[in-house]
Amino acid sequence: MVCVIVEDLHKHYGDNHAVRGLDLQVEEGEVLAIVGPNGAGKTTTVEILEGHRRRSSGRVEVLGFDPETGGRAFRERIGIVLQEAGMDERFSVRELVSLYAGFYPAPRAVDEVIEVVGLTGKADARTKTLSGGQRRRLDLALGLIGDPQLLFLDEPTTGFDPTARRQAWDVVAGLCAIGKTVLLTTHYMEEAANLADRVAVVAGGQLVALGTPDELVDRVEGDQAVISFQLPAGVAAADLPGFAGQLSLDGDAVQVRSAVPTRDLQALTGWAVDRGVEIAQLRLQRRSFEDAYLDLVGEVAATNGAGDDPAEVGAHG
Repeated sequence: MVCVIVEDLHKHYGDNHAVRGLDLQVEEGEVLAIVGPNGAGKTTTVEILEGHRRRSSGRVEVLGFDPETGGRAFRERIGIVLQEAGMDERFSVRELVSLYAGFYPAPRAVDEVIEVVGLTGKADARTKTLSGGQRRRLDLALGLIGDPQLLFLDEPTTGFDPTARRQAWDVVAGLCAIGKTVLLTTHYMEEAANLADRVAVVAGGQLVALGTPDELVDRVEGDQAVISFQLPAGVAAADLPGFAGQLSLDGDAVQVRSAVPTRDLQALTGWAVDRGVEIAQLRLQRRSFEDAYLDLVGEVAATNGAGDDPAEVGAHG
């Protein structure tokens, strides 16, 4: 089932064309990440999907509704977790989640939601005593209590330390286990690569690429991996085997940028075994998702400029 359909979406702010003919679909039960530089159109697109902003033209359907006219029936079926959300610090976790549960016709059980986000041990703690990571978990609980079919997450781990970020990833991954569809925006490429089933790369108001993180890495032209090692003592670069990739030398540090790393690695190790040579500091690094992302948005930025999305500039300073 398709939860979100976007066809030829446009949004103008006066002379600024923030979203330019964007097409996108989100499948039921998947995590889709939207990534892109500030001003790319991410925030405007998501706010249109949430029903908080009107589009200039194009078709948008979310859970069978037009977000502009869906009203309460639509809003009862989505959850929204903003990048920053205020909450009354006098409430306990359970009290606040219970309060929000009263806003919905068929909420999930309060204690069940608290358990899903990993706050059972803090259920009776006042929100003012929670750490930053625990507050973010509470934000997720408030977004989940209405039992939404689709959950929007805006920069879910901004400001987190590495440990808190990993814990939040575990919570988001767990949402799929209970059948939720998640659409998130993030500036952390590692986060998108770890959480998302598919990633939509947006730049200049346009969809630049869409696919799994591995597919996006593979589709970017150029070398896909780097083989690095230390030149063995008494061996000159000219003595090394022939590589399909491009070899570079910095002192005794050797790098081979290769589109066929298996073949080049076999050539190197076979050569070393035949000569009884041990290869020190041998490493194979695949091109990262962040590398692919930078390549994808870089060409668009160089050609058209990233543009300015007023909603996104406001959201990120």
